[in-house]
Amino acid sequence: MERPETVSGRVLTVPNLISFARLLGVPLFLYLFLVAHADVAALVVLAVGGTSDWMDGWFARRLGQVSRLGQLLDPLADRLYILATLLALTAREVVPWPFAAALLAREAFLAVCLLVLRRYGYGPPPVHYLGKTGTFVLLMAFPVLLLATVGGTTGAVAKPIGWSLAWWGLALYWAAGILYLTQVVTLIRAARRSTLSAAL
Repeated sequence: MERPETVSGRVLTVPNLISFARLLGVPLFLYLFLVAHADVAALVVLAVGGTSDWMDGWFARRLGQVSRLGQLLDPLADRLYILATLLALTAREVVPWPFAAALLAREAFLAVCLLVLRRYGYGPPPVHYLGKTGTFVLLMAFPVLLLATVGGTTGAVAKPIGWSLAWWGLALYWAAGILYLTQVVTLIRAARRSTLSAAL
């Protein structure tokens, strides 16, 4: 039988340091891509940030360093990477605004769900594997889409791959959002039943 994970209050852990490094990569990418126009360096930062997405969770489980801070930092780093990269690529016209709007609408949808949950005294539900997979696919898609802008054979090959990943990631992202909504509805119904029972 698998033992349940022990969640600690530690701050200085290997997975937390990885998450902090990923957070620092967000403003670095924005500077390189939007200010310095150092696209190759920005591509490297973006690729490292995307491929390291799974590392913090893997190290946390492998080293027994699951922490409350890490449970907050990991999804925060994911969202910041996606939002910052999405807005930057849209500003440089690498990604069309309808695609950006579809991703931003999903984030707004989840923000509303979170506010409703807080009203009923609940925190955010645990991250589902669909959302984690969608995040990972999007973080892979963005560097490939950036690579597609170089033109030539490399760009011609990268473009269909990047957009295949991007649309797949968007579909998974919204599927996770719908699943999140069902969890919210279930929790709210349970809270209302509990309130009704207490009033009787």
